Amino acid sequence: MSFKAPLKDMLFALEHVADLQSVAKLPGFEDAGLDTAQAVLEECAKFNEGVVAPLNWTGDTQPSTLSNGVVKTTPGFREAFKQFAEGGWQGVQHPVEFGGQGLPKAIATPCIEILNAANLSFALCPLLTDGAIEALLTAGSGEQKKRYVPNLISGRWTGTMNLTEPQAGSDLSLVRAKAVPQADGSYRVFGQKIFITFGEHDMADNIVHLVLARTPDAPEGVKGISLFIVPKFLVDEAGEPLERNDVWCSSIEHKLGIKASPTSVLIYGDGKGEVGEGAVGYLVGEENRGLEYMFIMMNSARFAVGMQGVAIAERAYQKAAAYAKERLQSRDVVGSSGPVAIVEHPDVRRMLMTMRAHTEAARALAYLAAALSDAGHHSGDATERKRSMAAYEYLVPIVKGWSTEMSLEVTSLGVQVHGGMGFIEETGAAQYYRDARILTIYEGTTAIQANDLVGRKTARDGGAVAKGLLEQARESAASLSASANADLQAIGRRLSAGCDALASVIEFVVANSKSDVRAVFAGSVPYLKLAGIVLSGWQMGRAAQAAASRLESGDDAGFMAAKIATARFHADHILSQAPGLASSVVDGATGVLALESERF
Repeated sequence: MSFKAPLKDMLFALEHVADLQSVAKLPGFEDAGLDTAQAVLEECAKFNEGVVAPLNWTGDTQPSTLSNGVVKTTPGFREAFKQFAEGGWQGVQHPVEFGGQGLPKAIATPCIEILNAANLSFALCPLLTDGAIEALLTAGSGEQKKRYVPNLISGRWTGTMNLTEPQAGSDLSLVRAKAVPQADGSYRVFGQKIFITFGEHDMADNIVHLVLARTPDAPEGVKGISLFIVPKFLVDEAGEPLERNDVWCSSIEHKLGIKASPTSVLIYGDGKGEVGEGAVGYLVGEENRGLEYMFIMMNSARFAVGMQGVAIAERAYQKAAAYAKERLQSRDVVGSSGPVAIVEHPDVRRMLMTMRAHTEAARALAYLAAALSDAGHHSGDATERKRSMAAYEYLVPIVKGWSTEMSLEVTSLGVQVHGGMGFIEETGAAQYYRDARILTIYEGTTAIQANDLVGRKTARDGGAVAKGLLEQARESAASLSASANADLQAIGRRLSAGCDALASVIEFVVANSKSDVRAVFAGSVPYLKLAGIVLSGWQMGRAAQAAASRLESGDDAGFMAAKIATARFHADHILSQAPGLASSVVDGATGVLALESERF
Protein backbone atom coordinates (compact mmCIF):
# COMPACT_ATOMS: atom_id res chain seq x y z
CA MET A 1 0.00 0.00 0.00
CA SER A 2 1.08 3.60 -0.52
CA PHE A 3 1.89 5.86 2.43
CA LYS A 4 -0.60 8.56 3.43
CA ALA A 5 0.45 11.19 5.93
CA PRO A 6 -1.95 11.21 8.92
CA LEU A 7 -2.67 14.92 8.51
CA LYS A 8 -5.89 14.96 10.51
CA ASP A 9 -4.24 13.47 13.59
CA MET A 10 -1.19 15.71 13.18
CA LEU A 11 -3.29 18.87 12.99
CA PHE A 12 -5.41 17.71 15.92
CA ALA A 13 -2.28 17.20 18.04
CA LEU A 14 -0.92 20.58 17.00
CA GLU A 15 -4.15 22.30 17.97
CA HIS A 16 -5.14 20.50 21.15
CA VAL A 17 -1.85 19.17 22.57
CA ALA A 18 0.91 21.48 21.32
CA ASP A 19 -1.42 24.50 21.52
CA LEU A 20 -0.21 25.96 18.25
CA GLN A 21 -2.42 29.01 18.79
CA SER A 22 -0.17 30.00 21.69
CA VAL A 23 2.97 29.34 19.63
CA ALA A 24 1.57 31.69 16.99
CA LYS A 25 1.50 34.45 19.62
CA LEU A 26 5.27 34.25 20.17
CA PRO A 27 7.37 37.04 18.61
CA GLY A 28 8.21 36.20 15.00
CA PHE A 29 5.60 33.43 14.68
CA GLU A 30 2.49 35.58 14.31
CA ASP A 31 1.64 34.05 10.91
CA ALA A 32 2.29 30.47 12.00
CA GLY A 33 -1.20 29.46 13.11
CA LEU A 34 -3.32 26.44 12.22
CA ASP A 35 -4.09 27.66 8.69
CA THR A 36 -0.38 27.96 7.96
CA ALA A 37 0.30 24.57 9.52
CA GLN A 38 -2.40 22.93 7.42
CA ALA A 39 -1.11 24.49 4.20
CA VAL A 40 2.50 23.50 4.93
CA LEU A 41 1.64 19.96 5.99
CA GLU A 42 -0.57 19.37 2.96
CA GLU A 43 2.24 20.40 0.62
CA CYS A 44 4.74 18.35 2.60
CA ALA A 45 2.50 15.30 2.38
CA LYS A 46 1.95 15.77 -1.34
CA PHE A 47 5.67 15.88 -2.04
CA ASN A 48 6.66 12.99 0.20
CA GLU A 49 3.78 10.70 -0.79
CA GLY A 50 4.44 11.26 -4.47
CA VAL A 51 8.23 11.54 -4.68
CA VAL A 52 10.04 10.20 -1.60
CA ALA A 53 7.85 7.33 -0.38
CA PRO A 54 7.97 5.36 -3.66
CA LEU A 55 11.79 5.16 -3.26
CA ASN A 56 11.63 3.45 0.14
CA TRP A 57 11.43 -0.10 -1.18
CA THR A 58 13.92 0.71 -3.94
CA GLY A 59 16.44 1.88 -1.36
CA ASP A 60 16.14 -1.37 0.58
CA THR A 61 16.73 -3.53 -2.48
CA GLN A 62 19.19 -1.24 -4.29
CA PRO A 63 21.26 0.38 -1.53
CA SER A 64 24.07 2.89 -1.94
CA THR A 65 27.31 1.60 -3.47
CA LEU A 66 30.97 2.63 -3.13
CA SER A 67 33.59 2.60 -5.87
CA ASN A 68 37.02 4.25 -5.65
CA GLY A 69 35.99 6.47 -2.78
CA VAL A 70 32.81 7.65 -4.51
CA VAL A 71 29.35 6.73 -3.24
CA LYS A 72 26.45 6.40 -5.64
CA THR A 73 23.10 6.57 -3.89
CA THR A 74 19.96 4.59 -4.68
CA PRO A 75 18.48 5.33 -8.14
CA GLY A 76 16.10 8.25 -7.78
CA PHE A 77 17.56 9.64 -4.55
CA ARG A 78 19.60 12.38 -6.22
CA GLU A 79 16.61 13.64 -8.21
CA ALA A 80 14.32 13.45 -5.17
CA PHE A 81 16.79 15.40 -3.05
CA LYS A 82 17.00 18.09 -5.71
CA GLN A 83 13.20 18.47 -5.52
CA PHE A 84 13.35 18.39 -1.71
CA ALA A 85 15.87 21.24 -1.73
CA GLU A 86 14.04 23.28 -4.37
CA GLY A 87 10.85 22.97 -2.34
CA GLY A 88 12.55 24.67 0.61
CA TRP A 89 11.98 21.71 2.93
CA GLN A 90 15.47 21.83 4.48
CA GLY A 91 14.80 25.34 5.74
CA VAL A 92 11.35 25.00 7.32
CA GLN A 93 12.47 25.86 10.86
CA HIS A 94 15.61 27.85 10.05
CA PRO A 95 16.01 31.66 10.00
CA VAL A 96 14.70 33.69 7.10
CA GLU A 97 17.90 35.75 7.03
CA PHE A 98 19.82 32.65 5.90
CA GLY A 99 17.22 31.49 3.39
CA GLY A 100 14.94 29.48 5.66
CA GLN A 101 11.20 29.76 6.16
CA GLY A 102 11.43 30.75 9.82
CA LEU A 103 8.53 28.55 10.95
CA PRO A 104 8.27 27.23 14.51
CA LYS A 105 9.60 23.83 15.50
CA ALA A 106 6.00 22.85 16.22
CA ILE A 107 5.24 23.00 12.48
CA ALA A 108 8.60 21.66 11.36
CA THR A 109 8.20 18.57 13.56
CA PRO A 110 5.27 16.99 11.66
CA CYS A 111 7.15 17.77 8.44
CA ILE A 112 10.09 15.79 9.82
CA GLU A 113 7.72 12.97 10.73
CA ILE A 114 6.20 12.86 7.24
CA LEU A 115 9.61 12.76 5.57
CA ASN A 116 10.84 9.94 7.81
CA ALA A 117 7.65 7.93 7.43
CA ALA A 118 8.00 8.24 3.67
CA ASN A 119 11.61 7.06 3.59
CA LEU A 120 13.76 6.69 6.70
CA SER A 121 17.03 6.22 4.80
CA PHE A 122 16.50 9.27 2.60
CA ALA A 123 15.47 11.43 5.56
CA LEU A 124 18.73 10.83 7.40
CA CYS A 125 20.59 13.22 5.13
CA PRO A 126 18.37 16.25 5.93
CA LEU A 127 18.29 15.18 9.60
CA LEU A 128 22.06 15.53 9.99
CA THR A 129 22.09 18.71 7.93
CA ASP A 130 19.54 20.24 10.32
CA GLY A 131 21.89 19.47 13.19
CA ALA A 132 24.87 21.03 11.42
CA ILE A 133 22.84 24.17 10.76
CA GLU A 134 21.82 24.42 14.42
CA ALA A 135 25.42 23.98 15.60
CA LEU A 136 26.78 26.64 13.24
CA LEU A 137 23.99 29.10 14.04
CA THR A 138 24.81 28.73 17.73
CA ALA A 139 28.61 28.48 17.78
CA GLY A 140 29.83 29.51 14.33
CA SER A 141 31.48 32.84 13.57
CA GLY A 142 29.71 35.45 11.49
CA GLU A 143 31.81 34.52 8.48
CA GLN A 144 31.14 30.79 8.98
CA LYS A 145 27.39 31.37 9.22
CA LYS A 146 27.45 33.47 6.07
CA ARG A 147 29.49 30.95 4.10
CA TYR A 148 27.96 27.66 5.19
CA VAL A 149 24.44 28.09 6.56
CA PRO A 150 22.70 29.44 3.43
CA ASN A 151 24.21 26.66 1.33
CA LEU A 152 23.11 24.03 3.84
CA ILE A 153 19.59 25.44 4.04
CA SER A 154 19.28 25.61 0.26
CA GLY A 155 20.28 21.96 -0.07
CA ARG A 156 23.21 22.91 -2.24
CA TRP A 157 25.40 21.33 0.46
CA THR A 158 24.66 18.78 3.19
CA GLY A 159 26.10 18.34 6.68
CA THR A 160 27.43 15.49 8.79
CA MET A 161 28.38 14.85 12.40
CA ASN A 162 31.77 13.16 12.97
CA LEU A 163 32.17 11.86 16.52
CA THR A 164 32.76 8.13 16.61
CA GLU A 165 36.14 6.47 16.10
CA PRO A 166 37.03 2.75 16.23
CA GLN A 167 38.24 3.04 19.82
CA ALA A 168 35.77 5.76 20.86
CA GLY A 169 32.13 4.79 20.58
CA SER A 170 29.87 6.47 23.10
CA ASP A 171 32.88 7.47 25.24
CA LEU A 172 34.06 10.59 23.45
CA SER A 173 36.85 11.17 25.95
CA LEU A 174 38.75 8.60 23.86
CA VAL A 175 38.62 10.65 20.63
CA ARG A 176 42.09 10.72 19.07
CA ALA A 177 41.65 12.56 15.76
CA LYS A 178 44.10 15.44 15.76
CA ALA A 179 43.96 18.98 14.39
CA VAL A 180 47.26 20.77 13.80
CA PRO A 181 47.12 24.60 13.66
CA GLN A 182 48.47 26.34 10.55
CA ALA A 183 49.98 29.78 10.05
CA ASP A 184 46.90 31.02 8.15
CA GLY A 185 44.56 30.21 11.06
CA SER A 186 43.26 26.97 9.59
CA TYR A 187 44.02 23.47 10.87
CA ARG A 188 45.08 20.19 9.30
CA VAL A 189 42.94 17.31 10.50
CA PHE A 190 44.13 13.69 10.71
CA GLY A 191 42.31 10.58 11.85
CA GLN A 192 39.52 8.11 11.16
CA LYS A 193 35.81 8.51 11.83
CA ILE A 194 33.28 5.68 11.60
CA PHE A 195 29.49 5.39 11.35
CA ILE A 196 29.20 8.71 9.49
CA THR A 197 25.70 8.95 8.04
CA PHE A 198 25.77 10.28 4.46
CA GLY A 199 29.48 10.93 4.97
CA GLU A 200 29.91 10.51 1.23
CA HIS A 201 27.20 10.69 -1.44
CA ASP A 202 26.27 12.14 -4.83
CA MET A 203 23.16 14.15 -3.90
CA ALA A 204 24.76 17.58 -3.27
CA ASP A 205 27.67 19.67 -4.52
CA ASN A 206 29.54 19.64 -1.22
CA ILE A 207 29.48 17.92 2.19
CA VAL A 208 30.25 19.93 5.32
CA HIS A 209 31.70 17.65 7.99
CA LEU A 210 31.59 18.82 11.61
CA VAL A 211 34.49 16.94 13.19
CA LEU A 212 35.58 16.43 16.79
CA ALA A 213 39.37 16.43 17.11
CA ARG A 214 42.17 17.40 19.51
CA THR A 215 44.74 20.15 19.08
CA PRO A 216 48.36 19.21 19.97
CA ASP A 217 48.35 20.73 23.48
CA ALA A 218 44.77 19.85 24.39
CA PRO A 219 44.09 18.32 27.81
CA GLU A 220 43.01 14.70 28.01
CA GLY A 221 39.38 13.68 28.23
CA VAL A 222 36.31 15.52 26.99
CA LYS A 223 37.74 18.87 28.06
CA GLY A 224 40.32 18.66 25.29
CA ILE A 225 37.98 18.20 22.32
CA SER A 226 37.46 20.91 19.70
CA LEU A 227 35.01 21.18 16.82
CA PHE A 228 36.07 21.79 13.22
CA ILE A 229 34.39 22.44 9.89
CA VAL A 230 35.99 20.19 7.29
CA PRO A 231 34.33 20.56 3.87
CA LYS A 232 34.67 17.91 1.20
CA PHE A 233 35.61 20.71 -1.22
CA LEU A 234 37.26 23.98 -0.34
CA VAL A 235 35.21 26.75 -1.94
CA ASP A 236 35.53 30.36 -3.05
CA GLU A 237 33.45 33.29 -1.80
CA ALA A 238 30.57 32.29 -4.08
CA GLY A 239 30.61 28.74 -2.74
CA GLU A 240 32.06 27.28 -5.92
CA PRO A 241 34.41 24.31 -5.41
CA LEU A 242 38.13 24.98 -5.65
CA GLU A 243 40.07 21.99 -4.36
CA ARG A 244 39.22 18.49 -3.17
CA ASN A 245 39.98 18.29 0.54
CA ASP A 246 41.93 15.43 2.09
CA VAL A 247 38.93 13.51 3.46
CA TRP A 248 37.91 10.26 1.77
CA CYS A 249 35.43 7.47 2.22
CA SER A 250 37.22 4.13 2.61
CA SER A 251 34.13 1.95 3.02
CA ILE A 252 30.39 1.95 3.70
CA GLU A 253 28.72 -0.45 6.10
CA HIS A 254 26.49 -3.41 5.23
CA LYS A 255 23.58 -3.02 7.63
CA LEU A 256 20.49 -4.73 9.00
CA GLY A 257 18.31 -1.82 7.87
CA ILE A 258 18.38 1.76 6.50
CA LYS A 259 20.37 0.22 3.69
CA ALA A 260 20.04 3.14 1.29
CA SER A 261 21.74 5.49 3.75
CA PRO A 262 25.51 5.30 3.20
CA THR A 263 27.10 4.83 6.63
CA SER A 264 30.68 5.78 5.91
CA VAL A 265 34.18 5.28 7.26
CA LEU A 266 36.03 8.54 6.62
CA ILE A 267 39.80 8.95 6.53
CA TYR A 268 41.20 12.40 7.24
CA GLY A 269 44.76 13.26 6.21
CA ASP A 270 45.62 10.37 3.91
CA GLY A 271 47.30 12.65 1.38
CA LYS A 272 44.84 11.92 -1.46
CA GLY A 273 43.31 15.36 -1.87
CA GLU A 274 44.38 18.41 -3.82
CA VAL A 275 45.41 20.33 -0.71
CA GLY A 276 48.39 18.27 0.36
CA GLU A 277 48.55 16.04 3.42
CA GLY A 278 45.94 16.70 6.08
CA ALA A 279 42.33 17.78 5.63
CA VAL A 280 41.89 21.54 5.87
CA GLY A 281 39.62 22.40 8.77
CA TYR A 282 38.33 25.53 10.46
CA LEU A 283 37.80 25.86 14.20
CA VAL A 284 34.23 26.43 15.37
CA GLY A 285 34.11 28.71 18.41
CA GLU A 286 36.89 28.24 20.93
CA GLU A 287 39.38 25.40 21.29
CA ASN A 288 38.46 22.65 23.78
CA ARG A 289 34.75 23.50 23.75
CA GLY A 290 33.90 21.16 20.91
CA LEU A 291 31.80 18.70 22.86
CA GLU A 292 29.69 21.56 24.20
CA TYR A 293 29.02 22.73 20.64
CA MET A 294 28.48 19.22 19.34
CA PHE A 295 25.78 18.65 21.95
CA ILE A 296 23.75 21.32 20.16
CA MET A 297 23.83 19.16 17.06
CA MET A 298 23.27 15.98 19.03
CA ASN A 299 20.22 17.34 20.86
CA SER A 300 18.72 18.42 17.54
CA ALA A 301 19.44 14.98 16.13
CA ARG A 302 18.14 13.16 19.20
CA PHE A 303 14.78 14.86 19.00
CA ALA A 304 14.66 14.12 15.27
CA VAL A 305 15.47 10.44 15.87
CA GLY A 306 12.57 10.34 18.29
CA MET A 307 10.42 11.55 15.42
CA GLN A 308 11.88 8.76 13.30
CA GLY A 309 10.47 6.33 15.86
CA VAL A 310 7.02 7.90 15.56
CA ALA A 311 7.30 7.96 11.78
CA ILE A 312 8.29 4.33 11.26
CA ALA A 313 5.60 3.26 13.75
CA GLU A 314 2.99 5.16 11.73
CA ARG A 315 4.18 3.55 8.50
CA ALA A 316 4.09 0.07 10.03
CA TYR A 317 0.62 0.67 11.50
CA GLN A 318 -0.82 1.84 8.19
CA LYS A 319 0.50 -1.23 6.39
CA ALA A 320 -0.71 -3.65 9.08
CA ALA A 321 -4.17 -2.07 9.26
CA ALA A 322 -4.60 -2.23 5.49
CA TYR A 323 -3.50 -5.87 5.39
CA ALA A 324 -5.77 -6.82 8.29
CA LYS A 325 -8.81 -5.45 6.47
CA GLU A 326 -7.95 -7.36 3.28
CA ARG A 327 -6.69 -10.72 4.55
CA LEU A 328 -9.42 -13.37 4.97
CA GLN A 329 -8.52 -16.05 7.52
CA SER A 330 -10.57 -18.23 9.90
CA ARG A 331 -14.12 -17.83 11.09
CA ASP A 332 -15.26 -15.21 13.55
CA VAL A 333 -15.06 -16.39 17.19
CA VAL A 334 -18.79 -15.75 17.55
CA GLY A 335 -19.47 -17.73 14.41
CA SER A 336 -19.62 -16.85 10.73
CA SER A 337 -20.54 -18.51 7.45
CA GLY A 338 -16.96 -18.40 6.25
CA PRO A 339 -13.54 -16.81 6.77
CA VAL A 340 -13.56 -13.16 7.83
CA ALA A 341 -11.01 -10.40 7.46
CA ILE A 342 -8.47 -10.85 10.24
CA VAL A 343 -9.27 -7.37 11.57
CA GLU A 344 -12.41 -9.00 13.00
CA HIS A 345 -10.37 -11.25 15.32
CA PRO A 346 -10.02 -9.78 18.84
CA ASP A 347 -6.29 -10.32 19.18
CA VAL A 348 -5.58 -8.68 15.83
CA ARG A 349 -7.66 -5.75 17.06
CA ARG A 350 -5.52 -5.69 20.20
CA MET A 351 -2.31 -5.58 18.17
CA LEU A 352 -3.60 -2.85 15.86
CA MET A 353 -4.84 -0.78 18.77
CA THR A 354 -1.48 -1.16 20.50
CA MET A 355 0.26 0.09 17.37
CA ARG A 356 -2.17 2.96 16.93
CA ALA A 357 -2.16 4.05 20.59
CA HIS A 358 1.63 3.97 20.92
CA THR A 359 2.06 6.01 17.76
CA GLU A 360 -0.52 8.67 18.56
CA ALA A 361 0.74 9.02 22.14
CA ALA A 362 4.39 9.40 21.16
CA ARG A 363 3.43 11.87 18.43
CA ALA A 364 1.46 14.01 20.87
CA LEU A 365 4.28 14.11 23.43
CA ALA A 366 6.84 15.06 20.77
CA TYR A 367 4.64 17.84 19.40
CA LEU A 368 4.21 19.21 22.91
CA ALA A 369 7.99 19.16 23.32
CA ALA A 370 8.44 21.03 20.04
CA ALA A 371 6.06 23.76 21.20
CA LEU A 372 7.98 24.04 24.49
CA SER A 373 11.18 24.50 22.49
CA ASP A 374 9.54 27.33 20.54
CA ALA A 375 8.50 29.05 23.77
CA GLY A 376 11.93 28.40 25.26
CA HIS A 377 13.60 30.23 22.41
CA HIS A 378 11.07 32.90 21.48
CA SER A 379 8.89 33.86 24.45
CA GLY A 380 9.09 37.52 25.38
CA ASP A 381 9.10 36.59 29.07
CA ALA A 382 12.46 35.46 30.45
CA THR A 383 10.89 33.31 33.17
CA GLU A 384 8.70 31.55 30.63
CA ARG A 385 11.69 30.98 28.34
CA LYS A 386 13.61 29.34 31.19
CA ARG A 387 10.66 27.21 32.30
CA SER A 388 9.78 26.04 28.79
CA MET A 389 13.37 25.25 27.83
CA ALA A 390 13.90 23.24 31.01
CA ALA A 391 10.75 21.22 30.28
CA TYR A 392 11.83 20.67 26.68
CA GLU A 393 15.27 19.51 27.72
CA TYR A 394 13.74 17.09 30.23
CA LEU A 395 11.54 15.65 27.48
CA VAL A 396 14.27 15.25 24.80
CA PRO A 397 15.74 11.98 26.15
CA ILE A 398 12.20 10.67 26.63
CA VAL A 399 11.14 11.60 23.10
CA LYS A 400 14.30 10.00 21.75
CA GLY A 401 14.44 6.96 24.02
CA TRP A 402 10.77 6.09 24.49
CA SER A 403 9.60 6.84 20.94
CA THR A 404 12.30 4.62 19.47
CA GLU A 405 11.78 1.81 21.97
CA MET A 406 8.05 1.78 21.26
CA SER A 407 8.78 1.75 17.51
CA LEU A 408 10.45 -1.66 17.94
CA GLU A 409 7.29 -3.04 19.51
CA VAL A 410 5.05 -1.44 16.89
CA THR A 411 7.06 -2.59 13.87
CA SER A 412 7.38 -6.08 15.37
CA LEU A 413 3.61 -6.19 15.82
CA GLY A 414 3.30 -5.11 12.21
CA VAL A 415 5.13 -8.26 11.17
CA GLN A 416 2.96 -10.31 13.53
CA VAL A 417 -0.28 -8.96 12.07
CA HIS A 418 0.90 -10.14 8.65
CA GLY A 419 1.61 -13.59 10.07
CA GLY A 420 3.97 -15.71 8.00
CA MET A 421 3.72 -13.23 5.15
CA GLY A 422 5.23 -10.59 7.41
CA PHE A 423 8.44 -12.60 7.55
CA ILE A 424 8.68 -12.49 3.77
CA GLU A 425 10.58 -9.46 2.52
CA GLU A 426 8.34 -8.86 -0.48
CA THR A 427 5.42 -7.80 1.72
CA GLY A 428 7.44 -4.84 3.07
CA ALA A 429 6.53 -5.23 6.75
CA ALA A 430 9.97 -6.62 7.58
CA GLN A 431 11.74 -3.54 6.24
CA TYR A 432 10.08 -1.30 8.83
CA TYR A 433 11.14 -3.71 11.58
CA ARG A 434 14.72 -3.81 10.34
CA ASP A 435 14.93 -0.07 9.76
CA ALA A 436 13.58 0.69 13.23
CA ARG A 437 16.22 -1.40 14.98
CA ILE A 438 18.93 1.25 14.68
CA LEU A 439 16.80 3.99 16.24
CA THR A 440 17.42 2.92 19.86
CA ILE A 441 21.17 2.87 19.17
CA TYR A 442 22.38 5.87 17.19
CA GLU A 443 22.57 9.41 18.57
CA GLY A 444 22.94 7.80 21.99
CA THR A 445 21.54 4.44 23.03
CA THR A 446 18.43 4.16 25.18
CA ALA A 447 20.66 3.69 28.22
CA ILE A 448 22.53 6.90 27.41
CA GLN A 449 19.23 8.78 27.14
CA ALA A 450 18.10 7.20 30.41
CA ASN A 451 21.33 8.10 32.19
CA ASP A 452 20.89 11.68 31.00
CA LEU A 453 17.31 11.64 32.29
CA VAL A 454 18.46 10.38 35.69
CA GLY A 455 21.56 12.52 36.12
CA ARG A 456 21.28 15.83 34.33
CA LYS A 457 17.50 16.04 34.10
CA THR A 458 16.26 14.69 37.46
CA ALA A 459 18.91 14.38 40.16
CA ARG A 460 20.69 17.63 39.34
CA ASP A 461 17.69 19.88 40.10
CA GLY A 462 16.18 17.69 42.79
CA GLY A 463 13.45 16.60 40.39
CA ALA A 464 12.02 20.12 40.12
CA VAL A 465 11.27 20.08 36.39
CA ALA A 466 9.98 16.51 36.48
CA LYS A 467 7.68 17.35 39.39
CA GLY A 468 6.42 20.44 37.57
CA LEU A 469 5.35 18.36 34.58
CA LEU A 470 3.89 15.75 36.88
CA GLU A 471 1.77 18.38 38.63
CA GLN A 472 0.28 19.40 35.29
CA ALA A 473 -0.45 15.74 34.53
CA ARG A 474 -2.20 15.39 37.89
CA GLU A 475 -4.41 18.37 37.09
CA SER A 476 -5.43 16.67 33.84
CA ALA A 477 -6.08 13.41 35.68
CA ALA A 478 -8.37 15.21 38.16
CA SER A 479 -10.25 16.94 35.36
CA LEU A 480 -10.71 13.66 33.48
CA SER A 481 -11.86 11.83 36.59
CA ALA A 482 -14.47 14.51 37.28
CA SER A 483 -15.99 14.15 33.81
CA ALA A 484 -19.44 12.68 33.27
CA ASN A 485 -17.99 10.67 30.37
CA ALA A 486 -17.21 7.09 31.47
CA ASP A 487 -14.24 6.77 29.09
CA LEU A 488 -12.69 9.99 30.35
CA GLN A 489 -13.23 8.88 33.94
CA ALA A 490 -11.42 5.61 33.26
CA ILE A 491 -8.53 7.45 31.58
CA GLY A 492 -8.34 9.80 34.56
CA ARG A 493 -8.08 6.92 37.03
CA ARG A 494 -5.30 5.27 35.05
CA LEU A 495 -3.46 8.56 34.64
CA SER A 496 -3.70 9.29 38.35
CA ALA A 497 -2.20 5.88 39.16
CA GLY A 498 0.48 6.48 36.55
CA CYS A 499 1.33 9.84 38.13
CA ASP A 500 1.66 8.15 41.52
CA ALA A 501 4.03 5.59 40.01
CA LEU A 502 6.18 8.21 38.30
CA ALA A 503 6.26 10.35 41.44
CA SER A 504 7.59 7.43 43.48
CA VAL A 505 10.39 6.90 40.99
CA ILE A 506 11.34 10.59 40.85
CA GLU A 507 11.57 10.59 44.67
CA PHE A 508 13.66 7.40 44.58
CA VAL A 509 16.08 8.89 42.05
CA VAL A 510 16.48 12.15 43.96
CA ALA A 511 16.89 10.43 47.32
CA ASN A 512 19.42 7.81 46.16
CA SER A 513 21.35 9.47 43.34
CA LYS A 514 24.39 9.95 45.60
CA SER A 515 23.96 7.34 48.31
CA ASP A 516 23.18 4.35 46.06
CA VAL A 517 24.07 5.43 42.55
CA ARG A 518 24.32 1.91 41.10
CA ALA A 519 20.79 1.12 42.23
CA VAL A 520 19.49 4.30 40.63
CA PHE A 521 21.18 3.68 37.30
CA ALA A 522 20.12 0.02 37.32
CA GLY A 523 16.58 1.36 36.93
CA SER A 524 17.33 4.20 34.52
CA VAL A 525 15.82 2.62 31.40
CA PRO A 526 12.64 1.47 33.19
CA TYR A 527 12.38 5.05 34.53
CA LEU A 528 12.64 6.42 31.00
CA LYS A 529 9.98 4.00 29.76
CA LEU A 530 7.75 4.86 32.71
CA ALA A 531 8.12 8.58 32.03
CA GLY A 532 7.36 8.00 28.36
CA ILE A 533 4.23 6.00 29.11
CA VAL A 534 2.86 8.35 31.77
CA LEU A 535 3.65 11.64 30.02
CA SER A 536 2.40 10.41 26.65
CA GLY A 537 -0.65 8.99 28.43
CA TRP A 538 -1.20 12.46 29.84
CA GLN A 539 -1.28 13.82 26.28
CA MET A 540 -3.74 11.10 25.26
CA GLY A 541 -5.98 12.18 28.12
CA ARG A 542 -5.81 15.80 27.02
CA ALA A 543 -6.56 14.76 23.45
CA ALA A 544 -9.52 12.66 24.60
CA GLN A 545 -10.98 15.61 26.48
CA ALA A 546 -10.67 17.83 23.44
CA ALA A 547 -12.21 15.14 21.24
CA ALA A 548 -15.13 14.67 23.65
CA SER A 549 -15.82 18.39 23.60
CA ARG A 550 -15.79 18.49 19.82
CA LEU A 551 -17.87 15.33 19.64
CA GLU A 552 -20.59 17.02 21.67
CA SER A 553 -20.73 19.79 19.09
CA GLY A 554 -21.09 17.23 16.30
CA ASP A 555 -17.65 17.93 14.80
CA ASP A 556 -16.32 14.98 12.74
CA ALA A 557 -17.97 12.37 14.97
CA GLY A 558 -16.13 9.35 13.61
CA PHE A 559 -12.67 10.84 14.07
CA MET A 560 -13.43 12.21 17.54
CA ALA A 561 -14.93 8.93 18.74
CA ALA A 562 -11.82 7.10 17.48
CA LYS A 563 -9.57 9.52 19.40
CA ILE A 564 -11.44 8.78 22.63
CA ALA A 565 -11.41 5.03 22.00
CA THR A 566 -7.67 5.04 21.28
CA ALA A 567 -6.97 7.06 24.42
CA ARG A 568 -9.08 4.63 26.47
CA PHE A 569 -7.15 1.69 25.04
CA HIS A 570 -3.86 3.43 25.82
CA ALA A 571 -4.99 3.94 29.42
CA ASP A 572 -6.21 0.37 29.92
CA HIS A 573 -3.40 -1.48 28.13
CA ILE A 574 -0.32 0.78 28.18
CA LEU A 575 -0.68 3.33 30.96
CA SER A 576 -1.73 0.48 33.24
CA GLN A 577 1.87 -0.82 33.04
CA ALA A 578 3.14 2.16 35.06
CA PRO A 579 2.96 0.67 38.58
CA GLY A 580 4.92 -2.40 37.51
CA LEU A 581 7.64 -0.30 35.92
CA ALA A 582 7.86 1.83 39.05
CA SER A 583 8.31 -1.29 41.15
CA SER A 584 11.12 -2.49 38.89
CA VAL A 585 12.95 0.81 39.45
CA VAL A 586 12.42 1.19 43.18
CA ASP A 587 12.84 -2.48 44.12
CA GLY A 588 14.61 -3.99 41.13
CA ALA A 589 18.28 -3.14 41.60
CA THR A 590 18.93 -6.23 43.71
CA GLY A 591 18.17 -8.56 40.83
CA VAL A 592 20.03 -6.46 38.27
CA LEU A 593 23.24 -6.41 40.32
CA ALA A 594 22.97 -9.83 41.99
CA LEU A 595 25.46 -11.79 39.89
CA GLU A 596 29.20 -11.33 39.86
CA SER A 597 30.58 -10.32 36.47
CA GLU A 598 32.23 -13.73 36.06
CA ARG A 599 28.81 -15.43 36.18
CA PHE A 600 27.75 -13.96 32.82
